[in-house]
Amino acid sequence: MLENWVVMPTCLPLVLRRCHACASERFRANGKFRVNAHHKLIDAWLLALCTVCGETTKLTVLERMNVRSVRPELLDRLHDNDPGLAAELLQDPVVRRRNRIALDWDNAWRLDTGGSDHPDREVNDVLDVLDVSVRFAARIPVRPVRLIAEGCGLSRAEVGRLITEGNLVSAIRLSGKLSGDFTFTLKR
Repeated sequence: MLENWVVMPTCLPLVLRRCHACASERFRANGKFRVNAHHKLIDAWLLALCTVCGETTKLTVLERMNVRSVRPELLDRLHDNDPGLAAELLQDPVVRRRNRIALDWDNAWRLDTGGSDHPDREVNDVLDVLDVSVRFAARIPVRPVRLIAEGCGLSRAEVGRLITEGNLVSAIRLSGKLSGDFTFTLKR
């Protein structure tokens, strides 16, 4: 039996960047944009507030672009302060590189196991094997060991022991962080 788990964002991640006012390193994007036109050229920024002092920083989305070269639906989403667009842009590697930022996903995601609290306890009593497909709804870097521990109701140490014993196997390396879909098999 194949279980399907989904790693889902619950809110926008924190933006890691030094605040010039108070030296804090965390900003909260609130999904608001600023758009400024200069004749035929347009600039657009995603606004983020310092978590300590409330100072605003602007993350460049568009810089001196010809208005005609920007898709009309993108302009509409910018003007409407679309929170979905903010999430998309924060995950865009080009935007992150241009603004020299990183993201802090702590407490900004959850694991949806499809309704069952600890599927391994139910399935393994009958079949003795649990096959799980993990899908990421967004590029959220998470340790697979943490996901497996949370989804199966095990400690991380126990998950590590299962990997060492060969009772938890996957085609991908389960150490380190991962933000792409993967599958694993748990034998008990």
